Amino acid sequence: MTSMPSDHSASEAYFQDILYRAQTPAAEHVFTHLDPEAVLVQARACDAALSAGAPLGSLHGKPITLKDNIDVAGQTTLAGTRVCEGEPVAKLDAPVLERLRQAGSVVLGKTNMSEFAFSGVGINPHYGTPRNPCDERVARVPGGSSCGAAVSVALDLAFAALGTDTGGSIRIPAALCGLVGFKGTQSRIPLDGVMELSRTLDTVGVIARTVRDCLQVDAVLSQQTLPLRTVNLRQLRFAVPQTLMLDDMDPIVARTFERTLSRIAASGAEIVDIAFAGLGEIAALSMPGGFSPVEGYAAHHERLSRAPELIDPRVMARMTLGQNVSALDYIGLLDRRRAWIVQAHQTLQGFDAMLSPTVPVCAPELAPLLASDEAFFKLNRLLLRNPAAINYMDGCAFSLPCHASDTLPVGLMVSGVRGSDARLAAIALAIEDLLV
Repeated sequence: MTSMPSDHSASEAYFQDILYRAQTPAAEHVFTHLDPEAVLVQARACDAALSAGAPLGSLHGKPITLKDNIDVAGQTTLAGTRVCEGEPVAKLDAPVLERLRQAGSVVLGKTNMSEFAFSGVGINPHYGTPRNPCDERVARVPGGSSCGAAVSVALDLAFAALGTDTGGSIRIPAALCGLVGFKGTQSRIPLDGVMELSRTLDTVGVIARTVRDCLQVDAVLSQQTLPLRTVNLRQLRFAVPQTLMLDDMDPIVARTFERTLSRIAASGAEIVDIAFAGLGEIAALSMPGGFSPVEGYAAHHERLSRAPELIDPRVMARMTLGQNVSALDYIGLLDRRRAWIVQAHQTLQGFDAMLSPTVPVCAPELAPLLASDEAFFKLNRLLLRNPAAINYMDGCAFSLPCHASDTLPVGLMVSGVRGSDARLAAIALAIEDLLV
């Protein structure tokens, strides 16, 4: 593999190497759109700007991938579904893409995803499922819905990947693939030009190899630079919720999480077990189906009725849960969430952040999940459970790899309340430095 040039040159040879590897079996099903000539045109333009001594953007020459629910002018946004094929092309780049281009990044292509972003597993029956690179021997799920995004980074095809997170779709694949995922407070990054699943919960975020890499891209997307400085862990107080988030951990995750907490405590930080009973109330508060089915059905009902045979039955079954929800029920759902956010903020007062496993299991084998609806839905609920709680309270969170080199990847979720992104970034940097 050709390494990234240190002088900020895009290097046509570097991108030729990436394009070659993007079309090998290891990268099968990662991309839904890859235009090699367009990539090389961008690379040459970066090199020309460098040679001319022109001002360079903060992401000059860095390869970035886009989840295929983000508009690119001249392309149809597929969002992982066949039903969108043949729909009009996007007229404009999404604002987040405009910002990436202005910062000098090279956009490699659009990455595969769960249909309509409606799954934490990452399986796509239409365009295939990218294989998790963490295991060369056994095909394992990559996590979703930003499955291709995570795999593009894990395979060193991209410096970072742009994805979306409605209930964990950045952090789940980051955790299962051994990467860093950052979901910020929803309002920081514009959602214009991003195909909707849930307007209440959807968030644009970043997957990369390090916290610093995530923050470098986040600064471009949000136009709010979060300081790249750490804090002294000895001065921090962390909450570890005992309700829900530690349930059903597999042995590798349980051992890794306990070892990670011990290392953080040994650095001088205070670790406090808290009940946080409100986490156990989310499912009941979300009845009769939660925001994603209700708002997703509203966004896509025409597509669902136009060609139901083109929709994955597993997605259709969950999306149509929102079909008969009344305005009264929906407004009640909004009101209950608003009250719950107040309760959650009160519970977390006095703590610098909350720590938990990102997901309670390591990446399972893919084959059984393709064959069994029961296994698929059980895993989907398990993967979404912890990260979705942060979306529900409009918080911010990082997933940091915390596993030993001889085990499957495990993610540590470091979470904060709405608007605490800058403080959380400093904490995540400090924990990352400790765990490296």
